Amino acid sequence: MFGSDEQKSSSIYGRSYTIHSTSTDFPVKPYPYSSIQRSGSVKKISNSPLDSIKGKVRSLCSIFESQKGPKPSSDDSQFQTKLKSEKSFSSSDSNLSVPSSPYDSSPIRLPGTEDRVVIYFTSLRGIRRTYEDCYAVRMILKFFRVSIDERDISMDSAYRKELLGVLGEKQNVSLPQVFIKGKYVGGADVIKQLHETGQLAKLLKGLPVRATGPWQVCDECGDVRFVPCANCSGSRKVFDEDEDQLKRCPDCNENGLIRCPTCCS
Repeated sequence: MFGSDEQKSSSIYGRSYTIHSTSTDFPVKPYPYSSIQRSGSVKKISNSPLDSIKGKVRSLCSIFESQKGPKPSSDDSQFQTKLKSEKSFSSSDSNLSVPSSPYDSSPIRLPGTEDRVVIYFTSLRGIRRTYEDCYAVRMILKFFRVSIDERDISMDSAYRKELLGVLGEKQNVSLPQVFIKGKYVGGADVIKQLHETGQLAKLLKGLPVRATGPWQVCDECGDVRFVPCANCSGSRKVFDEDEDQLKRCPDCNENGLIRCPTCCS
């Protein structure tokens, strides 16, 4: 009796205590896969959802490992070097696609403007792209602080007729159009490209520089470049005492405006 108790306590403290049921009322059912062979159990487990997920993970890993690829061989390194050289060559020749300015070979001249820059533009915002191009070119030219003759065709229709007469075109004349030292240069795209390449500064070299800053606004016209006519007060009509009737004012344009004598003289 004592021996059995000692054996029981030792088995408990040694954690090898087991219970063997000898009852016939509750028979122990065998594990359902105990009778299956190893190969069959492997096939059964391989069709489980867990293994399908593992297979997908392995396939993804194999895809990423294949993307890393082996170390480049000597042929691959030569190919990469050749590709880099071709890229550098293409980038160095990217300026070849830029249309050159017709300044040097242009036969178009604007007489009486050899000492300034003349820009034909519009201040109206009816066409957004045209207005943005005109504004951008004006800001670029003002940055150099040179003498600029700004001719707004929306304020004076005579400038439109003058531009069409100089270019020799009856229609499809885009704005802005720039003349430097009396020679025709081009529109917005040409001016922007010349400015980016540094050639615009060379073309403007030698022109008189303005004493005021590029962003200073005229106190008289507010940078509009036009003021009401002093002769007719903007009405476009004056009274002729000799003929005793009203006549068209000869000093102003169709809008009753004249060029600002302060900033456009």
